[in-house]
Amino acid sequence: MASLDRVKVLVLGDSGVGKSSLVHLLCQNQVLGNPSWTVGCSVDVRVQDYKEGTPDEKTYYIELWDVGGSVGSSSSVKSTRAVFYNSVNGIILVHDLTNKKSSQNLYRWSLEALNKDSSPTGVIVSNGDYDREQFAENPVPLLLIGTKFDQIPENKRSEVLNRTAFLSEDFNAEEINLVCARVVLFSLKFSLST
Repeated sequence: MASLDRVKVLVLGDSGVGKSSLVHLLCQNQVLGNPSWTVGCSVDVRVQDYKEGTPDEKTYYIELWDVGGSVGSSSSVKSTRAVFYNSVNGIILVHDLTNKKSSQNLYRWSLEALNKDSSPTGVIVSNGDYDREQFAENPVPLLLIGTKFDQIPENKRSEVLNRTAFLSEDFNAEEINLVCARVVLFSLKFSLST
């Protein structure tokens, strides 16, 4: 077997947004039945073939680092998390679409992970005070994932989608909004048919 290239991807966001469930789904291809709180960091691995069956085929060993979502802003909490932020190849920013504050906190998470957090107080940065130029030259790819889209009332969905589009633009990132009920139904259907 050829050597595997290692890829380290951070999964960041507030507690309860669905980071652990997302990582479990990506790595184990099954829904996490009863997720618990992540303390510190949990690492899960997925082996992924890129361009399988072509001359450019390559196999990657993808480590998904699920960093605990404690919103503590003290310097000790930040310095403890900082050890997870070294040698990163990508960042997945996860937020709960039903919780606007979790979306706003993504600014703080991204700044902290990319070592651009100049405010030791960890004050939430709102859209109005955010300098999107900080990410214009960012070499680390960012992916924005919104969870619980199915829990948003129909009449509020366009407003939420507009808000996530602005977030995506601010971070110069691609965005995905997950309908969690379909994931559960797909998983149940898949497990019943196998």
